[in-house]
Amino acid sequence: MKLFSTKTHGVLDYLAAIVLFALPRLLGWGDNVTTLLTIMALTTLVYSLATRYELGLFKVLPMKGHLLLDGLSGVLLVGASFLFQNDGNNVLIILLLLGLFEIGAALLTETEPSTAGYADRTR
Repeated sequence: MKLFSTKTHGVLDYLAAIVLFALPRLLGWGDNVTTLLTIMALTTLVYSLATRYELGLFKVLPMKGHLLLDGLSGVLLVGASFLFQNDGNNVLIILLLLGLFEIGAALLTETEPSTAGYADRTR
């Protein structure tokens, strides 16, 4: 058993989209990092809505595919932390932590919805 259920992961997904969108604006980060995080927030929102889990709306993307996208998003955030390290306001540290959290959440989440029989009803 993994640390996060798919339902908990879904909550984290929508919170992550909000954080990725709001954070650069709240901290006054530059245009480039703000644009990147806005795109990442919208992308996270779209693939979360499309995921076959409890909080997905369209239920077309398998959870394993979703977790792969989360892992790639985390890697992108880690890389961006070094790309934007000169933007000030602790951009490097915050993006690095967000990226590591994304990777960790992807590795520590169940790959099938936790509700009994849920996966069969949504295919």
